[in-house]
Amino acid sequence: MMSDLNQTVLYQYLLRLGDSSLTMGQRLAEWCGHGPYLEEDVALTNVSLDFIGHAQLFYQLAVALDDEHKTPDDLAFLRDAHEYRNPLITELPKGDFAYTTLKQYFIDVFNLNLFQGLKHSQLEPLAQVAKKALMEVKYHLKRSEAWVVRLALSTDEAKARIQKSLDDLWFYTPELFEVDDGMRTLVDAEVIPDYATIKSSWQERVEELLQKCELEPPESGWVATGGMEGEHSEHLGYLLAEMQFLPRAYPGCEW
Repeated sequence: MMSDLNQTVLYQYLLRLGDSSLTMGQRLAEWCGHGPYLEEDVALTNVSLDFIGHAQLFYQLAVALDDEHKTPDDLAFLRDAHEYRNPLITELPKGDFAYTTLKQYFIDVFNLNLFQGLKHSQLEPLAQVAKKALMEVKYHLKRSEAWVVRLALSTDEAKARIQKSLDDLWFYTPELFEVDDGMRTLVDAEVIPDYATIKSSWQERVEELLQKCELEPPESGWVATGGMEGEHSEHLGYLLAEMQFLPRAYPGCEW
C-alpha cells in the first residue's frame, strides 16, 4: 500500500502528526516541577511523555520514507523551525495552568477524533500507531475535560483565567482542521479520515462543554495559520533552541 502512495505527501503528513505531538509534549514537559500540586505535577509529566512517545512512533514511519534523516531523533533534533509542520497552537508558551489545561483540552478532543479515524487507515502501520495512541488520548481527554469544568465552575479567579485563555486560544483552533491538496489524496485513498468530519465532531463536543461551563468564545478576530507550510511564531524557535541544544552541541553523542 505504501508504495502506491505519493511518498512526499505521506512524509509531510507524518511530519505534521509527529511535530504536533512533539511540540505539545515539550510544552507540557515545562510543567515538570511546577505543577499546582504533586499529583498534578506527575500527571502533566506523564501526559508529556505520552505525546513525545506518539511523536516517536510517527517519526519512525516518516524515516522509512526519507533518505536524509535516519532516525526519529534526527527529525526531532536536526531540523530547523521552518521544517516543522505543527499547528501554531502547540508551540505557544505554556502560560498559566488554565491556559495549558484549555489548550490541551482542544488538542485532546481533536486527537480523539483524529486517531479514531486513523485506526481505520488503509496504511496498516499508521492504523496500528493510532490504535496504540488512542488508548492514551482517551485518558488525556478525560483529565483535561474534568479540569476545564473544575476551573470554570469554581472561584471567580479560576473562571476569569479560563475565560481569558479561551479568548486567547480560540483563534488558533481552526488551523487544526486545515487540509491541502496532498492531504485530500490521502483521504481519497482512505489513508486518513476526512477532516471536515473531525471538525464537526470537535465543534459539537467543545461547544457542549463551553455551554456547560458558562464560557463564551470570542465572536470575531484573526485566525492563526501557516504551521503546515512551515511558517511559525517566534515561540517555536525558542522551544527548539532549548530542546535541541545538546544533540546539536555534541553531534552523535550517546548517553
